Amino acid sequence: MQSNLFNRKEHIYKNSAFVELVKDAVRFFNGSPVHTLPPPERFTGSGVYALYYTGAHEIYSKYSELNRLQYGHPIYIGKAVPRGWRQARVSDEPNRSSYELHSRLREHFRSINVGAGLLPEDFSCRFTIFEGDSSDMIGTIEASLIKLFQPLWNSSLDGFGNHTPGAGRFNQAQSDWDVIHPGREWAKKCTGIPNSEEMIMSNIKTHLESLK
Repeated sequence: MQSNLFNRKEHIYKNSAFVELVKDAVRFFNGSPVHTLPPPERFTGSGVYALYYTGAHEIYSKYSELNRLQYGHPIYIGKAVPRGWRQARVSDEPNRSSYELHSRLREHFRSINVGAGLLPEDFSCRFTIFEGDSSDMIGTIEASLIKLFQPLWNSSLDGFGNHTPGAGRFNQAQSDWDVIHPGREWAKKCTGIPNSEEMIMSNIKTHLESLK
């Protein structure tokens, strides 16, 4: 069967209702309570989260200044998806005892706890839990928040959210985050050539100058 002539307009999807839904979810996220890292109580669910820095580390002094009165400048944004989400896009069910979001925050606590120059008590977090069909929005909301805030650890100092490489994959280089904050045991096993600290610090400086 002969194909139709190509018309780009026939492939563009637009829906203002979807745009407003994303904006509403972002507004809800920004108004959600802020907790210590990790939160004091274990809870079920998956969703989107942000980390905020208010400590005295020289590199991040601007974040501390900006977050002094209100938590408006996350240093990192991430997501925790339901089990099976990547393979089958299974929506989360509130009655399932799964702790993806809390477990992810605890994982970040451990990374910060061993990262040179960092203290867990200098970090706070906020998060939004997405249940049922709304869990399909997790990736979209995470991307929207990253685009909105451009957090340092999602961009100019990449690698904080990395997991332990699979077997036989330690030939990769340490991430920029692990170069600046060494301490994660699995990162020490990486044998690739990392970026120089000088180059990484230059990227951080450029990023921080853009913060308002």
